[in-house]
Amino acid sequence: MSIRVMLVDDQVLLRTGFRMVLAAQPDMEVVAEAGDGVEALQVLRSTEVDVVLMDVRMPKLDGVEATRRICERDGAPKVIILTTFDLDEYAFSALKAGAGGFMLKDVPPGELLAAIRAVHSGDAVVAPSTTRRLLDRFAPILPGAGAGGGRARPELDRLTDREREVVLLVAQGLSNGEIAARLVLSEATVKTHVGRILTKLELRDRVQVVVMAYETGLVRAGGPTGPAR
Repeated sequence: MSIRVMLVDDQVLLRTGFRMVLAAQPDMEVVAEAGDGVEALQVLRSTEVDVVLMDVRMPKLDGVEATRRICERDGAPKVIILTTFDLDEYAFSALKAGAGGFMLKDVPPGELLAAIRAVHSGDAVVAPSTTRRLLDRFAPILPGAGAGGGRARPELDRLTDREREVVLLVAQGLSNGEIAARLVLSEATVKTHVGRILTKLELRDRVQVVVMAYETGLVRAGGPTGPAR
């Protein structure tokens, strides 16, 4: 079955470009489009969609609030946020609202297609090339990002030393395969660790692991990834 994609962006030209790229794929189909968040919510009431490509800044209802409302629904489609560097704070808010990942609008077609497939399969898109730059930029606005350190999260005490290592590497945006190579483990073992981390911390996906790691000070922005001191 084809992956049913919805394009949400107030720029018609951008939607046209994305549609052309997706239409050339045998496993993807653009089933709906919308020019703002309000229209997107209306269309989703009557259209079956698997993945939504969502712009951040739009008239009537922006991508952050639209994402939150979409993700509150049972059986909601996955959402990928499309952003630019000057909208980092909006992208962060959207990830917290439930988006499955974020990409830059000038992403190469191959990376966009890979992201759609990954999110559709249940993974989250946290590319190493954008994760660090994005989080470093808005880290100063995170709760507790000042001298007092990150926000306490007692659930972190439930993690084993190995699980903490995995959290730090997930926060860098590494895939399961890359983490397996780094820790000399099988990919299946890493997948098991990630699943346990999500359960123990009561998180939805890898994106929320990244957000949690920065909010709590488990990792620091602007320097090497590692335990906060």
